Amino acid sequence: MKKTLIALVCLIFTANVYGQEVFSGFRLGLTAHPTLGFIKAENGKSDGVSLGFSYGLIGDFNFAENYSFATGLTITTINGKSTEINALPYHVTGANTAYDLKYKMQYIEVPLTVKLKTNKIGDVRWYGQFGLSNDFKIGARQDASVGNNMIADDVNSSDWTRFYRAGLIIGGGAEYDIDEKTSIMAGLSLNNGFTNISTNKNSVRNHYVGINIGVFF
Repeated sequence: MKKTLIALVCLIFTANVYGQEVFSGFRLGLTAHPTLGFIKAENGKSDGVSLGFSYGLIGDFNFAENYSFATGLTITTINGKSTEINALPYHVTGANTAYDLKYKMQYIEVPLTVKLKTNKIGDVRWYGQFGLSNDFKIGARQDASVGNNMIADDVNSSDWTRFYRAGLIIGGGAEYDIDEKTSIMAGLSLNNGFTNISTNKNSVRNHYVGINIGVFF
């Protein structure tokens, strides 16, 4: 996994160097921002939002004056709580039981999106963004309880959560120019997961709202 991460970082860095020489429309930046995660379970219900975090590289390939292909490479944590009936692997036999679960998932996230920008209004460009999130699991932990009885505390849940997650990204925000080459980005996005993160028969999906903050150089 470490070799894969290093290779992806080198690929983006190489693309940045090449892009600066061949076309001026490629921008590389850094991001670090909180996420507000929540769970939707087929055999249960969501139990509020949980704070997570995302950080890493972002990049825009400008293929027209107001349009760009936006991607990146981030480490993204999606936490969320749910109450699920007869949740596996904790429930074995017996009467129906409600389990309070907390999912703590960490992914390498590679978004593939299109960003639509306005013309500059002063030093600001407004943008909208739409596309696909590709997430590869690098960590999975879970808490589980029944009422006040804790039955699992930060256990490794990799065996019953899936490696790949896909999501739909929609968002918007603004970019403010500090100088000719540097700008600050701020906005909101919804990452709506549409693949099952659980290996069990009941479908569980995780989602998050990102409070996006970044700097392009």
